[in-house]
Amino acid sequence: MEPSSASSRMNHYEKGRHSPDYKTLSRIAEELGVPVAFFFCESDITADIVCLLDKLDNEQRCELLDKLQGMVNENPESSSS
Repeated sequence: MEPSSASSRMNHYEKGRHSPDYKTLSRIAEELGVPVAFFFCESDITADIVCLLDKLDNEQRCELLDKLQGMVNENPESSSS
């Protein structure tokens, strides 16, 4: 993104007039230090979780997935909320 047009383009993205393509979104995410999935989170807590997950290695993610699945299986009625 050209520095001279960056502010205007970001303003258009923020106001919903335009949507960045994946390559641009990826560059923005890299600049902000967040994963691309961050932009698609519907709540702050989900965004925080996505950012933390991004910092884990694959083995840690698998361990966490197992723990989360166990928690959901222990309380199936609370997982539908």
